[in-house]
Amino acid sequence: MAAPSDLIVLDRDGVINEDSVNYIKSPEEWMPLAGSIEAIAELTRAAFRIVVVSNQSGIGRGLFAPKDLEAIHEKMNNAVAGAGGKIAGIYYCPHRPDEKCVCRKPRTALLERVSEDFGASLAGVPLIGDKSADLELARRVNARPILVLTGYGNEAAAEATAAGVEVYPNLAAAARVLIAERGK
Repeated sequence: MAAPSDLIVLDRDGVINEDSVNYIKSPEEWMPLAGSIEAIAELTRAAFRIVVVSNQSGIGRGLFAPKDLEAIHEKMNNAVAGAGGKIAGIYYCPHRPDEKCVCRKPRTALLERVSEDFGASLAGVPLIGDKSADLELARRVNARPILVLTGYGNEAAAEATAAGVEVYPNLAAAARVLIAERGK
């Protein structure tokens, strides 16, 4: 079984790339946040395995098709690979919130699949997100919640701070801390 300390779980929209109230529906709309691709590459070089876990209700809403999401993820994977990094897995929920599925964050089914697929406990694994749902998901699986202030992070900052959650300006800042901790 892999040591849990080599996994890092990232939300996608608002952490790796720009988010939009109109959803990211095509590769053309997918725009990485400054420093995020390089941060994933640095984490990869530090021997972390990066997993992306994301709600993608735009599929359930009929705004884009699974093939569009695959093309977006191909663009993201290519950008990360071009910087020398690797995303070890991408997991997403395609359902609308009103469908009450078991995989929509903060429900835990996606992370249960990650745990099973990677043969690792999620206890203490950094889970980096920009929303309250990400923080709640981390708590539910005993992961280490980390909030970034990109995306919708500022909306969850007061709650995160009150709960003693680590808060960083962006993924690059969080990555620097995690890499430094690994070096100890």
